[in-house]
Amino acid sequence: MSVHDEVLRIQKKLSKITSGEGGQDQALELLKALKELDVTLDILTKTRIGMTVNALRKSSSDEEVIALSKTLIKNWKKFLQGPATPNNKDSASSSKDKKEDKPKKEDSREKEREKEKDKGNRQSASFPPTSNTTDAVRLKCRELLATAIKGSADIPEGCASPDELAEELEEAIYKEFKNTDNRYKNRVRSRVANLKDTKNPELRQNFVNGVLTASRLATMTAEEMASSEMKEIRNKFMKEAINDAQLATVQGTKTDLLKCGKCKKRNCTYNQIQTRSADEPMTTFVLCNECGHRWKFC
Repeated sequence: MSVHDEVLRIQKKLSKITSGEGGQDQALELLKALKELDVTLDILTKTRIGMTVNALRKSSSDEEVIALSKTLIKNWKKFLQGPATPNNKDSASSSKDKKEDKPKKEDSREKEREKEKDKGNRQSASFPPTSNTTDAVRLKCRELLATAIKGSADIPEGCASPDELAEELEEAIYKEFKNTDNRYKNRVRSRVANLKDTKNPELRQNFVNGVLTASRLATMTAEEMASSEMKEIRNKFMKEAINDAQLATVQGTKTDLLKCGKCKKRNCTYNQIQTRSADEPMTTFVLCNECGHRWKFC
């Protein structure tokens, strides 16, 4: 297996652990294996392993995992640093050396141009290159998603930009439907609405920090994306509905066919319960709504 494939395999496992599907012991072993690999700038760019390790560092409570994650990130940042500018020890040399300065200056300018070009390539090394699409609908959806992700809060340093996150999310949604029909548009609209919801900042924060992956967010239901407050309200309503249903059963059925032996009124409520074996008839319990007298009707 190549280094690129091995890094991808580790990246997928670390993403699952960040989402809560694995243990910290396994994360530590994966990070140690990752440290032994010869990771290049090209592999960093294509796999986005740097963002995955950074997200694991933020979500982990294990000191060893955090320390090793920091070490890996520090080592990989060296790829993004430009080469040091060499000192010219002969700057005060003789007039003979000065005659040779002109070709040296031309070489220096050429190196500067190459350095600037290399710097531009390295600035985007943390994230995969933007994929191209000419579909106007998809481009508009990416724009709407980027605006929602940007929100009113700043993006933390080290995280992908709103445009990159929006592209990744849109790609995941498009991958499911394979077209831009109403189902695709409705899915995008629901992600935009929930990411812009000021009462639910956790969703946007988890996505920006890498705790929530684009593929996961693309398939979440409205109930799953809801804020903690909304989930509590829904649970409360559900419990009330269950209690109402149970209460209707406990209260029983009103009838005027039965007569209370105590107050002689015909305002009663009865319940039938299976107290014996299944082949035996049900037992009827009667409550007088007037005086509260209870009895068993045979």
